[in-house]
Amino acid sequence: MTTVFVNGTFDILHSGHVRLLNTARSLGTYLIVAIDSDERVAKLKGPTRPINTMGERKAMLSNLKAVDEVQIFDSDLELAMLVNQFRPAVMMVGSDWKGKTVIGSEYAKRIEYFERIDEHSTTNIIQRIISRG
Repeated sequence: MTTVFVNGTFDILHSGHVRLLNTARSLGTYLIVAIDSDERVAKLKGPTRPINTMGERKAMLSNLKAVDEVQIFDSDLELAMLVNQFRPAVMMVGSDWKGKTVIGSEYAKRIEYFERIDEHSTTNIIQRIISRG
């Protein structure tokens, strides 16, 4: 089994997320997605987030064909511990992490970067909804 690990908020699923998850899955035979807890999302993105609870986000991700397992983490340490637990062959992160410290990367055999598509973001979706008033 070749394990691939991805983490993020995955608040409002969009086509960018689907492309990321399908690409990650193509690199192995078992895809683990770790998502930030609701408390962590609120700390990182502000009090109006997340839009969808971690239970809702976990249920949506769990039902995607590419995803084999979903875990929830609440801190950098918990994220590092998850990566250490699974010791993935590949850890996929967004290209915006190039040159930065990727939490848990020391426990993955290799890091792959996914080229982010700027127009595909939860923040942009929320802004479009607000602007439609």
